[in-house]
Amino acid sequence: MDCVQITTAIGSREAAEAMALALVEARLVACAQVVGPVASTYRWQSAVERAEEWLCHLKTTRARRDEAVAAIRARHSYELPEIISVPIEGTPEYVQWIADQVAA
Repeated sequence: MDCVQITTAIGSREAAEAMALALVEARLVACAQVVGPVASTYRWQSAVERAEEWLCHLKTTRARRDEAVAAIRARHSYELPEIISVPIEGTPEYVQWIADQVAA
């Protein structure tokens, strides 16, 4: 089973926790961890910006990735949210657990 971790940065702990809960409840992701705050420095519209953000790490299958990304975009307050996915190379039992949790 191909699984991925999707990460997005969100501007408040409350928004990150709400995102995590919504996606787990919708079975788009098996689990979510909210980490933060983190100090972010980035260039936006020709200016260097600094912000306090929370990271939301979401585990799902590659088959459900696009649905999860669409749900993140729909709930995100940023004009251009960071949405990154990377493959998960976990134990067979763990990746099977992810697949079982997001089964439609």
